[in-house]
Amino acid sequence: MSFISNTDSDRSSMLKSIGVRNLEELLNNIPSEIRLRDGLNLPGPLSEYEVLKELQAVSGKNKNVEDLVSFLGAGSYDHFIPSAIGAITGRSEFATAYTPYQAEVSQGTLQSIYEYQTMICYLTGMDVANASMYDCGSALAEACLLAVTHLDRDEIVIAGKVHPHYLQVVRTYCEGQKVRVRETRLSDGGSDIDEVRRAVTSSTAAVVVQQPNFNGCLEDVFELQAIAHSQGGLYIVAADPISLGILAPPGDYGADVVVGEGQGLGLGMNFGGPYLGIFAVREALLRRIPGRLAGITTDADGKRGFVLTLQTREQQIRREKATSNICTNQGLMMLSACVYLSLLGKQGVQEVARLCLQKSHYLANRISTLSGFGLKYGRPYFKEFVIRTPLPPEQIIEKLARENILAGVDLAQLEAHESGLLVAVTEKRTKDEMDRFVEALRRIQSS
Repeated sequence: MSFISNTDSDRSSMLKSIGVRNLEELLNNIPSEIRLRDGLNLPGPLSEYEVLKELQAVSGKNKNVEDLVSFLGAGSYDHFIPSAIGAITGRSEFATAYTPYQAEVSQGTLQSIYEYQTMICYLTGMDVANASMYDCGSALAEACLLAVTHLDRDEIVIAGKVHPHYLQVVRTYCEGQKVRVRETRLSDGGSDIDEVRRAVTSSTAAVVVQQPNFNGCLEDVFELQAIAHSQGGLYIVAADPISLGILAPPGDYGADVVVGEGQGLGLGMNFGGPYLGIFAVREALLRRIPGRLAGITTDADGKRGFVLTLQTREQQIRREKATSNICTNQGLMMLSACVYLSLLGKQGVQEVARLCLQKSHYLANRISTLSGFGLKYGRPYFKEFVIRTPLPPEQIIEKLARENILAGVDLAQLEAHESGLLVAVTEKRTKDEMDRFVEALRRIQSS
């Protein structure tokens, strides 16, 4: 506590206010086995130059994904990032993580937000998009709460395989609201339509589906929409934005809310963040959408201007009556996606999607020729697929890492009861890299 400018009297007063006698009692919920007991054990003092050399040595142990062949996925993908993105977002007028609080002063920032929202609407087929959330997990959780408050119902039904990390966030959000999150049984790596139909009732606020799902499989999103709406619930779709270059946009199959992970839209993998949460709705839900909205208007002289609009939804104005406690956006992430979509355009996004589709199928077909390897599921897929392996995926990942190949994600690391290697193929992967991957698997198989 020595770094906090509080007196002993201040600390005693605060501890008394929250009903504990001392600091140790405040921390007693932290398991003893992870408590720091012996101090930090720091080395002696160093000069600035020595500290810099030490930190450079530590950071040098990391490997840049550009120096590796990456087949990682599960929400974080090695897509190509045009150089122009960094050149634009690195300008001093843009280099901020958040929307300015005196937003109307920053017309350029508001214009980029407005254009981002417009492009997300075109991409998803929805009416309104906000200025982004933190990531897909927070966006999905906010979508579930939107459905609960809009319909005054207390249950969410999960159809098919949704990213387990996203579900953890959803459950955390819903627990305090006494909202039940109900997962349904899977069939061949995706939703069991009959099971979902039985699960949805008049208490269901929303049916949630991920498209493509966490296993990479494509879901029967049209049939799931009919089931969700048959009981008056909302239909929430978590979509991969790159896939929308070739797949039907959620607006075409009746989605009420669309969320997504925007990392693939010009953001690096960044060791897991910061990322970008896409959030779009149909117009009827406009006033329930969380986060910030930029609108276009005219000033007293009739000139075009941009403003933050419908702010009565927001926490800084309505407080406990707000639609969400999120009242900002990750502006730099949103700007990167805006620049990415502007540079690629409609045809560019379609081309990236086609390359992902074609290359993933080439690799999956080649892997399937290896003894002991094969696709775990028979459903159609976009750019990710799960393969069965003759030895634990963890061992394969470790062996291939020595050859500078990131083989994929071991599903058992995310969920103990799952098995298989989740492989993702983006437009960056070359035929030579994919053939190298297959040959490395062949050597493992024969060793």
